Amino acid sequence: MQPQCSYIRPYNIPEDKCLSIIGMAASGKSTLGRELARLLGWIAVDSDNLIEAAYGAKLQNIADALSKDDCYDVEAAVIMRIRMQRCVLATGGSVVYRPEAVEHLLELGPIIYIDVPLEEITTRIARKPDRGLFIDPGQTIEDLFYERRKLYEKYATLTLHGGGGRCEDYAREALALLEEYFAKSA
Repeated sequence: MQPQCSYIRPYNIPEDKCLSIIGMAASGKSTLGRELARLLGWIAVDSDNLIEAAYGAKLQNIADALSKDDCYDVEAAVIMRIRMQRCVLATGGSVVYRPEAVEHLLELGPIIYIDVPLEEITTRIARKPDRGLFIDPGQTIEDLFYERRKLYEKYATLTLHGGGGRCEDYAREALALLEEYFAKSA
């Protein structure tokens, strides 16, 4: 008699997908990505780390050395090389500036937009100002927030409203949205 091995999937989310998270810098994409991956038993990947590995430099140093458009191109090139399943990918906040990168993410699976209020974003960025933000001289966080928000809303498969709550609660809410999404598309 052969031993039986069973794998219980706690969530009804196809395992051939990569879930991507978009949103402003400091919205909690990486934190949410790690928690979602933990709950699913998947891996968490941060595209900022992939960019740093590809270029051998900290993201802020890359942002300081290149023009904003060149930074967008670098980010898109890294995103376009991703071929993953059973993965939660936290993207850089500027990924939405290159439609081909977002279209590639959509081919991998749904995109979750974590929408956090501007006031919370500015507070979090002030706590960690060296986070590698691709911003023009003279441009404010508020300018960037409203410019990007339109793009996040345009490309999002699902929207999760974030802010000051617990990450685990947001992750469970995201999983419920994902299960509903996959049930409808089945």
